[in-house]
Amino acid sequence: MQRISVVVVTFNEERNIERCLASVQWADEIIVVDAFSTDRTLEICRRLKATVVQREWQGYAPQKQFAISSASHEWVLLVDADEEVPEELRREIEETLHSQQRHTGFRIARKSFFLGQWMRYGGWFPGYQLRLFLGSKASIPQRAVHEGVEVAGPVGTLRAPLNHFTYYSLAQYLSKLNDYTSLDVTNRLNEKGDRSVHWFNFILNPFSVFVRMFIVLGGFRDGFRGFLLAVYSSFYKLVLLGKVWEFQAARARGAELPPVSSESLNSIKRLS
Repeated sequence: MQRISVVVVTFNEERNIERCLASVQWADEIIVVDAFSTDRTLEICRRLKATVVQREWQGYAPQKQFAISSASHEWVLLVDADEEVPEELRREIEETLHSQQRHTGFRIARKSFFLGQWMRYGGWFPGYQLRLFLGSKASIPQRAVHEGVEVAGPVGTLRAPLNHFTYYSLAQYLSKLNDYTSLDVTNRLNEKGDRSVHWFNFILNPFSVFVRMFIVLGGFRDGFRGFLLAVYSSFYKLVLLGKVWEFQAARARGAELPPVSSESLNSIKRLS
């Protein structure tokens, strides 16, 4: 069977990391790249026999690329600290790597939990992400956030999902929203250029997010949490548009630019 390395990027993840690492004890190697945590993260990682490499935070993409390059084995499973690999997924990974010959990577679905409930609808599931791959064939696009993984060669899809324990409180959601939207400004500017944000975008775009998630994609089937998630997701869009407008307006008048880069790279350490 092919040997496999599990890699995780952390900063102050004592709330999540034990569950995550306990679920991958079967791996041949566990590497944690930590941005100098100040809580119990390192203690937990070492107790669970992970190899810990400390590295100053350089951003999501560079940090994960470094973690991948630190893996000793050909196959790499990239897991976030707030995720868990269920037994069914473990078995499928082992069986797949034992038998497959042609794929260089595999997409994995995620069962994401919002306020303690698995969100089956609203576009959150299956939410496939490429997480299992040949490290030598993988690269991470240099985006500030939502960076993903790319591989050279054919990509397959696994059936069993990861568990993703995101957003355990609305306060945490709003804290992450502020940081993510600051990082996302650079993504939007790179992808859409200098296309102006107009007043009607602040009405139409968030409203379309709500309608798509709650009605078109069936978020109403997730009950009140489905409603909250659609509302807060539309608020994310509203805040992002506001920050893009703020950046464009400041640049147009030659004023000091809002802190969408350096400040957000520091604050991103707080994200899980």
